[in-house]
Amino acid sequence: MGRILAIDYGQKRVGLAVTDPLQIVANGLDTIPANVVLDYLQKYVAREQVDKIVIGLPKQMNGQESDSMKYIRPFVERLKQAFPDMEIVYVDERFTSVLAHKAMLDGGLKKKDRQNKALVDKISATIILQSYLESVR
Repeated sequence: MGRILAIDYGQKRVGLAVTDPLQIVANGLDTIPANVVLDYLQKYVAREQVDKIVIGLPKQMNGQESDSMKYIRPFVERLKQAFPDMEIVYVDERFTSVLAHKAMLDGGLKKKDRQNKALVDKISATIILQSYLESVR
């Protein structure tokens, strides 16, 4: 059994999270610049067995897809070309940034650390992955 990798895609930064090999626990992996994410993922998948990729699906409160899908769709197409045999699943990511900030606050992080957008993206990816794990259990 391999890991599940989650992606919180943004135009500038991409938050990444992965499960353990038994697909039980979600952990933050990294936050990287969007322009190098495919190279990063190819190297990661070469080192680690990954069974599935979960990507955050941004939706508005009314359930409609948000405008950022115009950036995510082309990325997912490139992802499918890079990993043609990999299952890719969308997961609703509404409120993940709010939950990430709440987790940082509950964790006692100082204000300066809570303003670290890279950390927020990594935590958001972890929340997306945890949400997916809970939905399939």
